[in-house]
Amino acid sequence: MTLPLFFFYVFSAIAIASAVMVISARNPVHAVLFLILTFFNAAGLFMLAGAEFLALILIVVYVGAVAVLFLFVVMMLDVDFAEMRQGFLQYAPIGVLVGAVLLLELLLVAGSFVVSPEIAGAAALPIDGSMDNIRALGQVLYTRYVFLFQGAGAVLLVAMIGAIVLTLRHKPNVKRQNPLEQVGRKPSEAVKVVKVKSGQGL
Repeated sequence: MTLPLFFFYVFSAIAIASAVMVISARNPVHAVLFLILTFFNAAGLFMLAGAEFLALILIVVYVGAVAVLFLFVVMMLDVDFAEMRQGFLQYAPIGVLVGAVLLLELLLVAGSFVVSPEIAGAAALPIDGSMDNIRALGQVLYTRYVFLFQGAGAVLLVAMIGAIVLTLRHKPNVKRQNPLEQVGRKPSEAVKVVKVKSGQGL
């Protein structure tokens, strides 16, 4: 057994075990911690596959931002999980239906590789061995797919603005700034010139 194969089995076993613990842990904080462990092991698998960019993105974005955000939200919100579990059975048929659809889609994707293995390489770009995969990915992303990349950024920006607008609540009796009034005011309204005689104060 080679060393990369050994680490592949180690990362895979830990990732599968921690993923099972995510859905089976009773404490939601422990579930998020197991999720972070799953992300770390998935990043290790990406490193073994030669996809350093995906491994770093997985650690920086998902572990450093998303999972930590989940952890703080779970720890800060006073959620009654016992009450939430009481209505679990009434949503079980919908969950089973969604799970069956996802399983069918995964089987169709896996079956397409078996039936037509040439489909995977039909749309693939030629790999330039003179550069690393991060630089090659950047060149493809910012040349061939630059409009799709900018469109995805615009969609995320609109989603962020929409989330801020939907969750923004103006509380009464709270002083707040009005940027339009501040920018549109005239110098005569902002500054008052007072002539003070010599020897007299204001």
